[in-house]
Amino acid sequence: MPHRYIKKILEARVYDVAVETPLDNAKGLSERLNNRVLLKREDQQPVFSFKIRGAYNKMIQLSEAERACGVVAASAGNHAQGLAMAARHLGVKATIVMPKTTPDVKVNNVRRLGGKVVLHGDAFDEASAHAQKLVAEKGLTYVHPFDDPDVIAGQGTVAMEILRQESGPIDAIFVPVGGGGLISGIAAYVKYLRPETKVIGVESEDSACLAAALEAGKRVTLSQVGIFADGVAVALIGENTFEICQQFVDEVITVNTDEICAAIKDIYDDTRSICEPAGALGVAGMKKYVAREACEHKTLIAIDSGANVNFDRLRHIAERSELGEKREAIIAAKIPEKPGSFKKFCTALGRRNITEFNYRYSDDNLAVVFAGIQIKPNNDGKEELLEELREHIEEVVDLTDDETAKLHVRYMVGGHAPSAVNNEVVYRFEFPERPGALMNFLSKLGGKWNISMFHYRNHGAAYGRVLVGMQVPQEERDQVAMFLKEIGYNFWEETDNAAYQLFLG
Repeated sequence: MPHRYIKKILEARVYDVAVETPLDNAKGLSERLNNRVLLKREDQQPVFSFKIRGAYNKMIQLSEAERACGVVAASAGNHAQGLAMAARHLGVKATIVMPKTTPDVKVNNVRRLGGKVVLHGDAFDEASAHAQKLVAEKGLTYVHPFDDPDVIAGQGTVAMEILRQESGPIDAIFVPVGGGGLISGIAAYVKYLRPETKVIGVESEDSACLAAALEAGKRVTLSQVGIFADGVAVALIGENTFEICQQFVDEVITVNTDEICAAIKDIYDDTRSICEPAGALGVAGMKKYVAREACEHKTLIAIDSGANVNFDRLRHIAERSELGEKREAIIAAKIPEKPGSFKKFCTALGRRNITEFNYRYSDDNLAVVFAGIQIKPNNDGKEELLEELREHIEEVVDLTDDETAKLHVRYMVGGHAPSAVNNEVVYRFEFPERPGALMNFLSKLGGKWNISMFHYRNHGAAYGRVLVGMQVPQEERDQVAMFLKEIGYNFWEETDNAAYQLFLG
């Protein structure tokens, strides 16, 4: 079998539309991981994904009669764009069935390339079933996104370029896995020419169909798949691709959402390009591999497979990247509901930066705070923080790995003030975002009046923004402005603000 694929890869017709992408040195990652890290930049293809290779190679192999019928495919986005571009180049009509969850950037680009888009189902497998229905009803020619020898051969040209671009020893290549087309082509070619090089698949842990199949020794269908990394949201590995992977893939590593987001940031830091979640799997898996093996001075290659990400997803990616890099911990703590408690809490944090701080008065006895705190990027950073906090505070809960806390609760802390909150005044503050600025603010503010509400989030901007509620007796109201001016930060009173009155007052 490998000989058949080697010949097909060498004869693959991809460069009519695809380009040979660079193998870039990732200097920042190389320095941090103490290994030589190279990125295969498939995000630089005309459709910002490697998928153009397999789609065009399949299209060029079709007979005139098959092309005349028009082609159809199911795709979570990147194969769709590749097929639409290939079809336009060859003058063939293309219909693409895409899951309804496909990012708009991919849907819109397929239409711009001349493809007819049909949105159906919530994941690839539902879209695939509908595409097969169109084949039966309209006689269209089906072009599979991954489970086809010609598609696999087209993707294998990535490996052909890598071995030509890097003549020295390669210790491991890390490949994103969805349906398996890319890793199959790479593994077949690499293992034939350089069997000593490890080929390692990387899957999102909520769509790890190859890992499940290898463990079971047969193809298995996942009961559900996550769609954060939509480019690899596949429930069943391909038949052809699984056969190749069983023989030539050394192992599969699974990564979570936080680790993927951290890898997107790593790639951005080194290349100033923003890849999609599926495109960052290779780097995320590489980092996990290096941490596990403690390897140094190796040559490691990650495939940056695509850059089709909706701009509005970047906020979520940025928020989760610090957690994925293990540079942030999310904690909840109970502190006494009395003046000075906030200051004591801040003292327990030491010199650590606070990335987020949420609190709303609940009762006269205990306050529960929700905080994001920067930690050292190592395995002991979080434990050091928790140990120090527990020396000063009776109850501290680690929420760093709690999906509900990260996705929902951190944005829901608050609500209307209970009737016990009397004399509440509300102020909005703005101050220079520098180390210690928030700690300084809390230390000065926390001992004067009881804090009944506090919200702060670090947005990476030049200024920190805080909303604070304080219980100030009526006879002391005239002292507030004078006291706040002494702190030295810009402030505005918001006690009469309509949003505050509607949702928090």
